[in-house]
Amino acid sequence: MSTTTAVTKVTQSGTTGVGRAATDPTGPTGRLVTWLSRTTLDDVPAEVQERAKYLMLDGVACALVGAKLPVSKVGVEGTLAFDSKGSGSIIGWGDETTSPQSAAMLNSSFIQGFELDDFHPGAPLHSNSLVLPAMLAAAPAVGRIPGARLLLAAILGYETGPRVGLALGGLDMLSRGWHSGVVFGTLAAAASVGCLYGLDAAAFEDALGIAATQSGGLMAAQFESMVKRMQHGFASRDGLVAAALAASGYIGIKRVFEREYGGWLSTFGEGHKTYPEQIYHGLGTVWETGRITVKAYSAMGLLHAGIDAALKLRPEVNVGDIDRIDIDMPEAAYGHGGWKAVRPLEPIGAQMNVAYAVAVALLDGDVLIDQFSAKRIDSDDVWNLIDRTKTHHEPAYDALPIEDRLTTQVRITLKDGSKHSATVAHPRGNGDNSLTNSDITDKYRKLTNHTITPERQAAIQNTVLNIDTLDDIGKLVALLTPTVKSPLG
Repeated sequence: MSTTTAVTKVTQSGTTGVGRAATDPTGPTGRLVTWLSRTTLDDVPAEVQERAKYLMLDGVACALVGAKLPVSKVGVEGTLAFDSKGSGSIIGWGDETTSPQSAAMLNSSFIQGFELDDFHPGAPLHSNSLVLPAMLAAAPAVGRIPGARLLLAAILGYETGPRVGLALGGLDMLSRGWHSGVVFGTLAAAASVGCLYGLDAAAFEDALGIAATQSGGLMAAQFESMVKRMQHGFASRDGLVAAALAASGYIGIKRVFEREYGGWLSTFGEGHKTYPEQIYHGLGTVWETGRITVKAYSAMGLLHAGIDAALKLRPEVNVGDIDRIDIDMPEAAYGHGGWKAVRPLEPIGAQMNVAYAVAVALLDGDVLIDQFSAKRIDSDDVWNLIDRTKTHHEPAYDALPIEDRLTTQVRITLKDGSKHSATVAHPRGNGDNSLTNSDITDKYRKLTNHTITPERQAAIQNTVLNIDTLDDIGKLVALLTPTVKSPLG
């Protein structure tokens, strides 16, 4: 069998769309890959481009903060023990290098390192931890990449991940025990890297087919393991490999979303209802990039409504007078974060547990890095509140429109019998309550104040926010790789 590689002319703003067509241009796979191959930066509204730059800045901030965390050090040292030296740069680790695949995996784990990174509320995945590491790892093989092309590639990944996730029911995947973002994420990474390679529609179809067969991820990783931090890295790595193979002419699964036997939707759908139309609905007119949530708190995204409810109640109650806390949650949030915490609790578990998050919100008035130190997690005042907390699944919240399915109610009963409650549907950072671009800049500066110098901080911010004017993203890589300090001191 003879194969041909993709033949597309790549410009600074994207591909021309010239080349081979998809197997079936009218199906979900064909519509998506045709759009991916034909979209240029000029097709993307200015406000979407601008938001994407700030999303990238948030991802960079999370990587710089996560690079020297204890869990990251274990990951880097373990990886370099068997995969040292290569073309892959490691953010914040100076001259240390590794293979492109391991670089994507490690840099992704840094972005995920402290639960500060973005998420999509309807199709839970952490987009920056998928697309940014894969693109940076691909750069040496692709060659000189203008910043405008990197921006377009990031946007294509930001659009692809949520769309394929919504096709699988989004939040339903968490309820069934899958680490949803790792299932969706291989395709997001492949879309971004495929853009860098200038794939045509047929090669994009191959890339998505190769990426889809590598999807996976168990949500039990959230309890005590380190691997939750790295699972999006597995997806980033696998999407990178998928696109690189497709660029070389390697044939992937065709019509991977439509296949009734062994297809991506039919297999991961597991007999549940799937929504293939979500893959292509509104392509080029409805932008999922704008729905990606930038976190205001260092905790799993489905807990943020509970955190905001607790912060609303904080001025009303004296914590010492609390007799009982009840938390009502939708199914996905309850299954993911409503489990009973047991002492001792690891930081990863604390960031995934609503009782812990609500307790520190009430006590400290914030849920950021300081709230997840070993000392704070093991504090008696925190556990006094956790032991008084009961979580409940509220089925009525599952029937709400998708944009309201983060709804959480916190009910506090005081020792005198009085009751206080607050309900939040759109937590800070989500929907109409999204962090502004100015808020994201403030978050970037706050997170990186103690990890890099002010001069480097300003240079990275200026480079990312003007990425479309950069002639070579190697300049960005040069700013990201020098060593950083741990945010924990």
